[in-house]
Amino acid sequence: MSVETRPLTSHTNGDALAWDESGAVTVDAFYRSVVRIAQSLPPSRYVVNTCQDRYLFMLGFAAALISGRPTLMPSSFTAGTLQQIQDRYPDIICLHDGTQRAEGLREWRISDTQEPLDAGEVTAPEIDVNQIAAIVFTSGSTGEPTAHAKTWGRLCVNGASEAARLGSAGHTIVATVPAQHMYGFESSVLLAMHGGSSVWRGKPFYPADIAAALAASPRPRMLVTTPYHLSNLVGSGTEVPECDLLLCATAPLSTELATTAEALFSSPLFEIYGCTESGQVASRRTVSGPVWQLLPGLSMASDESGAWVSGGHVEGRVALTDQISHLGGDLFRLGDRHSDMVNIAGKRASLAALSATLRGLPGVVDACYLLPHASSASPPESIQRLAALVVAPALSVNDITTALRHAVDPAFLPRPLLKVDALPRNATGKVLANELQALFQRARAAAPAP
Repeated sequence: MSVETRPLTSHTNGDALAWDESGAVTVDAFYRSVVRIAQSLPPSRYVVNTCQDRYLFMLGFAAALISGRPTLMPSSFTAGTLQQIQDRYPDIICLHDGTQRAEGLREWRISDTQEPLDAGEVTAPEIDVNQIAAIVFTSGSTGEPTAHAKTWGRLCVNGASEAARLGSAGHTIVATVPAQHMYGFESSVLLAMHGGSSVWRGKPFYPADIAAALAASPRPRMLVTTPYHLSNLVGSGTEVPECDLLLCATAPLSTELATTAEALFSSPLFEIYGCTESGQVASRRTVSGPVWQLLPGLSMASDESGAWVSGGHVEGRVALTDQISHLGGDLFRLGDRHSDMVNIAGKRASLAALSATLRGLPGVVDACYLLPHASSASPPESIQRLAALVVAPALSVNDITTALRHAVDPAFLPRPLLKVDALPRNATGKVLANELQALFQRARAAAPAP
């Protein structure tokens, strides 16, 4: 019985796969380096890949793949999370490029400076479509990592379907998000390997670095980023080169920011919607309205209990955690995450929407609403109040509260509203929930008595 396979990439020999200041790395060199690294890897059943250089991440991922080892992709690299992963997957090696390690794991450093194997005419390695290529993790409601296996065949379809929707084949991708994050993995690594694109090796963060990476990348070029990074870039006043495609995900993007970004970069901006469990499932051009369209090959079903997606690159049938209004066919509107909704004095609101309103006030640099963890001393019948942490150096708490009164219902005014120097965000710009609660407790303890 024959085994169905898919090649390591959809590129042809001579194509550029990665770029840096010195020029292009071709797919031929990539294949040779992958084979060399796979032959050199120490024994293990699994790998964790912490490479910050996107090309080196791809080398490590591909070498693990052709040697039959899934790449584990935890939601974070904190010591506690890694220990939980290691307890369940004890035979792990960490592949790194010298910039970030995984505490407590055996290490092996990846390099592309060694001479790759000279194999003459090189061909793309073929991999069984049913082989587990990656195991990604969500933290779950209890904080215990929940594993989701991704097969090679589905990942190939993932990259190809996104490229087909966006028309991104041939673009050079500059990504501000890490390759280890599901969005960054799909929209840089997979989009390059099976969407016909190439990638900038770095992961620029600051506005000037993003502009420099784009300027050094050949056109057509594409910026893959988040609302947090995009907002900082737009607000910085940094001069940026023209782009040919903008892609954003991980948090709601306002029409105002999308309009400003499109004008700044002279480029259309699209959003991707999805989750770790399903991967990316839909896209929209933000300035064109709130309706999302499923990616090619996907289908949606919904009833009073929620919505599910299946088909295409999705492994099985996956329930979505957001409120979905299915419009029929492949179109839907997106509401709020069920876990994001709060009910105060009989009125419902989304924490994300309230946070976006607060961040939109003049003079506010960053902000986040939260529902503080109840004190063990609080009576069960006590009413929980919303709170907010705000970064606004030039404003007083009274200034912010006064402006906010004109923007939200009085029930949703935060009590307390506390000023801080910065919010705890990860590499994709997402606020870290546990760190946010800890910061709130510290800020509240340090605040003067009312």
